[in-house]
Amino acid sequence: MMNFLDHERTLNIAHRGASSVAPANTLAAFEKAVELGADGIEFDVHLSADGAPVVIHNFTVDETTNGSGRVADMSLAQLEELDAGSYFDPAFAGERIPTLAQVLEAVGSRLLLNIELKHFSPRDNGLERAVIAQIEQYQRGRDNDNRILLSSFNPFSLRRAKKIAPYIPVGLLYALELPLPLRRAWLAPLAPHEARHPKHTMVNASYMDWAQRRGYRVNTWAVNDSDEMRRLIALGVDGIITPVPDVLHSILDM
Repeated sequence: MMNFLDHERTLNIAHRGASSVAPANTLAAFEKAVELGADGIEFDVHLSADGAPVVIHNFTVDETTNGSGRVADMSLAQLEELDAGSYFDPAFAGERIPTLAQVLEAVGSRLLLNIELKHFSPRDNGLERAVIAQIEQYQRGRDNDNRILLSSFNPFSLRRAKKIAPYIPVGLLYALELPLPLRRAWLAPLAPHEARHPKHTMVNASYMDWAQRRGYRVNTWAVNDSDEMRRLIALGVDGIITPVPDVLHSILDM
């Protein structure tokens, strides 16, 4: 079975689900990703005020729901009351912020799952432990080896994750827009990791040669353009994270 560490072609990973046609990080977007031929999904997880892993990109709910406030200041019950679909299109009115447990149950058997840990402090807030506890509960009795990958811009977060569950592969995110220590991945030695997740503008032949000689998988993100997809596939990237998985599917299927 295809997974993040064993695959024969470039993986098609839907960025926050099929977020070009459905509200990002919702069950609707994840179901659309299945329909449009994605191999997997990438999505973001925060902790609610009462410690539940919830799937939303921003640190506040203002941009993608009818509510206002910081995710970390709201209970799970408060978050579940919010409309996370109408901002995108009235057709998605009533779509909710899903919990990690709901996503695992809904699509975990059909899609690879790249879970981005949204915690930027070096301090431990319990996110990694809560996420891994949910993963372990879901995986009990299932064969899901390497079908779940944890990623983060925060090497301290990945380090904590590896200490808790060394068997779960992790990927280090970075981009040219970040502060210099993160842009150059100077803190990468703090967190043993199987994959590098650079923004696509950082990927060229010399980068791929460097990464492959060190044994890293390369999953690149923010890729919307078909010509750029073809360039990255030709370079041999392991995965492309895109909001338009249907476009990538048509290219990979040629």
